[in-house]
Amino acid sequence: MNRLYTTLSRTWLRPRHLGLRLVGVAGLFLALPALAQYRSYPLPAPNNDVIGQLLQYPAQQEDTLLDIARRFSLGQDEIVQANPQVDKWLPGKGTPVLLPTQFILPRGNRQGIIINVPEMRLYYFPPASKGLGQQVITYPVSIGRMDWDTPVGMTRVLRKDKDPVWYPPASIKKEHAEKGDILPDVVPAGPDNPLGQHAMRLGFNGYLIHGTNNPWGIGMRVTHGCVRMYPEDVAQLFDWVDVGTPVEILNDPVKVGWLGDTLYLEVHEPLEESNASPERLYEMAMQAVLGAVAQRPARISWARVREIVTQQNGVPTAISLDNRQTPSGTVQMTPGPTRLD
Repeated sequence: MNRLYTTLSRTWLRPRHLGLRLVGVAGLFLALPALAQYRSYPLPAPNNDVIGQLLQYPAQQEDTLLDIARRFSLGQDEIVQANPQVDKWLPGKGTPVLLPTQFILPRGNRQGIIINVPEMRLYYFPPASKGLGQQVITYPVSIGRMDWDTPVGMTRVLRKDKDPVWYPPASIKKEHAEKGDILPDVVPAGPDNPLGQHAMRLGFNGYLIHGTNNPWGIGMRVTHGCVRMYPEDVAQLFDWVDVGTPVEILNDPVKVGWLGDTLYLEVHEPLEESNASPERLYEMAMQAVLGAVAQRPARISWARVREIVTQQNGVPTAISLDNRQTPSGTVQMTPGPTRLD
């Protein structure tokens, strides 16, 4: 584990990994400065819900999928699920890795923070007062384990703490003690603090959005219910979010959304404790699709819907019969810096 953490810390922002080459696509916003382009997306036009673009990246000799995930602000599970045929630990030099950097926006008002628990992803819609323009900023997150679920519902950011001190609750101290790990009553700020350097306390008692001193687990169900982020991601969000910002936490394994006249479907593995059978998940997808086409008629391939529900790979896929292609093609990424003309 220490070797993996060292590898992540050493490789995730190597300059040679940040070059892009467009194949058959021109004038995309992907020419923005490195890394920021994988977090920030212009808000789509009215009546549109899909942001971003699918990317393909050639793995380097020393890469793991975890390396690649952090390099492009993706979570561990989402990159693994998007690449079921790729070896997680040894993809192999030159192996094409699909980067799931296209998203259907979550339902609800596009304001404040929205977290979709099955997706393990946070969306931030900055207000005009932040001067960030009309955009949405999205980050991968870790969520609570099955026995320590992340609460769902509406809340707000109550407090922000830089270099937080952690007071382990009795329940967590008990769990650790049963494994022979005795936690202190107080964990001071510093490299051993599991909250990292930034924490935002929510209205749900005892729950926070925070960083971590072990970033390898981002995008997995590994927390005691809190929402955990990469250190570099939470530092950015911490600077933008004000106390009082609304936070909505959803449990939506199925999302649908429009891009132009094409309807897209995105399906994530449901939480284990929800006990959603494949048939129940298909029913959820069918209801969501029918709701979407109630006001905007479209011919739907239900066989394609069934296939997407079965795959549960978290990748938005067109289900309209007239157009099943991604809206603007696929971007091929190269390991070295490449000029964009």
